[in-house]
Amino acid sequence: MDHIMQAKTDAPAAGQAAAPKSALRRAAPLVAIAVAAILGAVFLRDVLSFDALAQNREALEAFRDAHYLATAAVFIVAYVAIVAFSLPGATIATLTGGFLFGVFPGTLFNVLAATLGAAVIFLAARWGLGAKLAQKMEAGDGVVSRIKAGIDENQWSMLFLIRLVPAVPFFVANLVPALVGVPLRRFVISTFFGIIPGGLVYTSVGAGLGEIFARGEKPDLGIIFEPQILLPILGLCALAALPIVIKALRGRKGI
Repeated sequence: MDHIMQAKTDAPAAGQAAAPKSALRRAAPLVAIAVAAILGAVFLRDVLSFDALAQNREALEAFRDAHYLATAAVFIVAYVAIVAFSLPGATIATLTGGFLFGVFPGTLFNVLAATLGAAVIFLAARWGLGAKLAQKMEAGDGVVSRIKAGIDENQWSMLFLIRLVPAVPFFVANLVPALVGVPLRRFVISTFFGIIPGGLVYTSVGAGLGEIFARGEKPDLGIIFEPQILLPILGLCALAALPIVIKALRGRKGI
């Protein structure tokens, strides 16, 4: 009888000990990404830079001409790592894609790699925090629950909107969907198509780097805010936001 009582006493203690370990395992991917981001900011800032690209452009072009498929594969893997671990140089990587592979297939390579890297962050965040947070938001009452319900009702529109708006940091657009329980498939599709406009602009700039290198200049990365570029992107933002506006108006009018 004493053995049975002792086993019952030990069971909760074992469960309590297992809980912190489980929490640590869930947080490990996010911690690894954070550590890699800090180390990358310290040690890779000068490596993943425009000056480094300019200095190594001839070697990169020679390797691409000799080993095109290998260059494409290495480029995509490197770009995925840059995005997944939030390393500095994502914009330089996009320019490099255009420089090495042209507008097409450079845009495809850039968008594919960025989407895969974003999916890694999304899964790490959902594994570490998102699932439990989404459950708490669904079970909660008041403002938090209403915010979660509003996002759920307009997931496609919201996902495309945060991808299209240039002011939304890419890292933030990867984390927020994970924290509100967005399905992986929906996240990947909206990311892939949502980043195409911006990716196309920067890849096009990268495709013209040969002339910029020849003049000893640096590319104008603010081109995305030029009216001829920004206005069409804002138009796409308006289209993405339209279903949200229509639902809001219908809700007010009781339609």
